[in-house]
Amino acid sequence: MIVCVGTTPVWQRSMVFERLTLDGVNRAASVNDYASGKSINVARVLHTLGREVTAVGFAGSGRGEAMLADLGRAGIASEFVDVPTAETRQCVTVIDRAAGTATELVEESKPVPADAWERLGAALDRILPRASACVLSGSLPPEAPQDFYLACLRRVPPGVPVVLDARGEPLRRALGRGNFVAKMNCDELAATVGHTLDSDERLLGAMRDVMPPGGKVVVTAGPQTVLAADAERAWRVTPPKVEAKSAVGSGDGFAAGMIIGLLEGEALSEACALGAACGAANAMTELAGFLSPDEVRRLRRQVRVEPV
Repeated sequence: MIVCVGTTPVWQRSMVFERLTLDGVNRAASVNDYASGKSINVARVLHTLGREVTAVGFAGSGRGEAMLADLGRAGIASEFVDVPTAETRQCVTVIDRAAGTATELVEESKPVPADAWERLGAALDRILPRASACVLSGSLPPEAPQDFYLACLRRVPPGVPVVLDARGEPLRRALGRGNFVAKMNCDELAATVGHTLDSDERLLGAMRDVMPPGGKVVVTAGPQTVLAADAERAWRVTPPKVEAKSAVGSGDGFAAGMIIGLLEGEALSEACALGAACGAANAMTELAGFLSPDEVRRLRRQVRVEPV
């Protein structure tokens, strides 16, 4: 079982317009409401690719109930802590087909009370020791314990592959545990190290700064080149060119593909190649975390991996 942990899930609305006119009346060609957020997107991709998965986190009030119902309809197992005082946030993706753009409108999460963190910890005590692999992803709610991801890592049995998709202080605190893959995009890495990354040299140096002891670092850049490194080597992974409809969720698709590769014993570079194929396949759809397994297999053959 692959466990996907995230404390800031989303009740997502994706609105598609044939042509969007700013400061005017726009009528949507289609509207979809569904469970989303980084960890749920990862879980959805893993489930689509035939993996047993459990999504874990917080669910609050009416939107939380709708999110859980959608996961149930999709056949995705979940263990969410009910938090009535912190309703699950809603985010809106606005897709303009004529312009080929996808604009994300993000509602921030609400604080979660201390007793809910205790209940989540108890659930993780039961679930994480049984995990065959784990993906920890997303920002934390306001007033969250900054060592949350470190506490999760300590619950995972030795030798179990883990991807941590985080930034800033929660990532820095987790580095002490080591032996995981730290994944982030270029902006998140720059925010974590506190300086711009305007050259490959500075980017690789920043990756070394956040590399967990015994672990690895992967930095994505949307449809551009992915850089992956361990303590000894680095690789450049070039995703295939696709006609993108919405890149929202593509980083989560990448994380899902990468954890599958790592779980199957692939080298980091090859696991990232599968991740790049999943991210590209996600971008070909208008909904976050939705992709075609056939497209993943086709695109995987087009990914280029080169040593740096």
